[in-house]
Amino acid sequence: MTRAFYWLLPHPILTLLLTAVWLLLQNTLSPGMAVFGLILGILIPWITAAWWPETPRGFRLGRMSVYVVIVLWDIMVANVQVAWIVLTKPNAQLRPAWVVVPLDLRKPEAITILAGTITLTPGTVSADLSDEGHSLLVHALHTDDPDAVRDDIKHRYERRLLEIFT
Repeated sequence: MTRAFYWLLPHPILTLLLTAVWLLLQNTLSPGMAVFGLILGILIPWITAAWWPETPRGFRLGRMSVYVVIVLWDIMVANVQVAWIVLTKPNAQLRPAWVVVPLDLRKPEAITILAGTITLTPGTVSADLSDEGHSLLVHALHTDDPDAVRDDIKHRYERRLLEIFT
């Protein structure tokens, strides 16, 4: 694609997404609404392009789709586990823990996805990122072994994100 194309449409996929979201929010499909949605879809990315970070290089979309499936599965399983913990354990028997997860990830996008994944999975919350970005503080609702939580995060999520963001 030419530079002129990217100058006019700095984020073409976002333009299509914004247009589609506009039409969904309007709950009507008329030519006027489609044109207005397209205008918004062009203007918003164009006006905000100066504040966007560079596009991540070396992103592997195929591996990201596998990652998304794994995270969705883990969210469903964790929902059942947390429900079971809440229904069967009195508060006095809960063993919450703060876990420091050292990070091998260095790309901000990958660290953000990891922190979001941890927070989306019921029973864990990413609470803080160290100033240097070398470790993540995670709170676990209930665990007998904080080291196992750390190892699970590193093996199940971070390892895959390292493969995705090469």
